[in-house]
Amino acid sequence: MTAEQDIASVAGQLADLTHTVEEMAGEIKALRERADSQQERSSVQHGRIELAARELADISDRLQAAASALRESV
Repeated sequence: MTAEQDIASVAGQLADLTHTVEEMAGEIKALRERADSQQERSSVQHGRIELAARELADISDRLQAAASALRESV
């Protein structure tokens, strides 16, 4: 194999490697975007769960107060 053939072979391998790295970078970017999106949805759901828990605690307090008032009236 001549020096020119060696250089051409290495250049071809580098081109393939560059292409593979670019594909991997695109896949990593897509994964990161999906992870960010999932995190955002998770945060929204967490906020909704916290709100529902507070509302349930408020309802529980009102039911207890109503039960106490009912007992006192009997």
